[in-house]
Amino acid sequence: MKVTVIGAGNMGAAFVKQLSRAGHQVTVTARNLDKAQAVAQANPGAVAVAPAGAAASADAIVLATGYGDAVTALQGLGDLSGKVVIDITNPLTADYMGLTLGHSTSAAEEIAKALPGAEVVKAFNTVFAQVLTDGANFGNGQTVTVFVASDSERAKQTATALAQSMGFATLDAGGLKNARYLEPVAGFNIYLGYGAGLGTSIAPTWIQRA
Repeated sequence: MKVTVIGAGNMGAAFVKQLSRAGHQVTVTARNLDKAQAVAQANPGAVAVAPAGAAASADAIVLATGYGDAVTALQGLGDLSGKVVIDITNPLTADYMGLTLGHSTSAAEEIAKALPGAEVVKAFNTVFAQVLTDGANFGNGQTVTVFVASDSERAKQTATALAQSMGFATLDAGGLKNARYLEPVAGFNIYLGYGAGLGTSIAPTWIQRA
């Protein structure tokens, strides 16, 4: 697929790395184009471009910015009508130990409201950057799960296909409103990683008894 990654931080760089390795045609863009170029240069085949028009030919857009910058960053790409937007954000407080949204809405729903033409899908928000960088297989028989929630079946299928191409297990998490549950799961995972000192090589999953 042709994938545009917005953001050149830890998550953006990890996505560019894994998507490139999986054989996708990857474009990376960011507010700081020098950072985007550095990420692209570290991943053969990836290309850095300026934000305007970066998603014109993309099959999917990975939103790898902070939630506070999300809508502005997406709007900077131009017309996103009919585009699949994979929202990995979490609406975190300044100390990363809480959420600024919840119960009656979510980051994903607010982004979808702001960009009514886009097909928003929540995915990867429970995956730490270190886990994404290192890969989906923990080496002990366990594979990291990506939870996928959207009101668009096409968006859900696109995010699922990308996740699986990178080696992740996937779980259909229902409609986009279920991001209200996925974002607190990510918040708890962040607490375990940082607050409880378990580190960032952890990820949540669900186990089904045979």
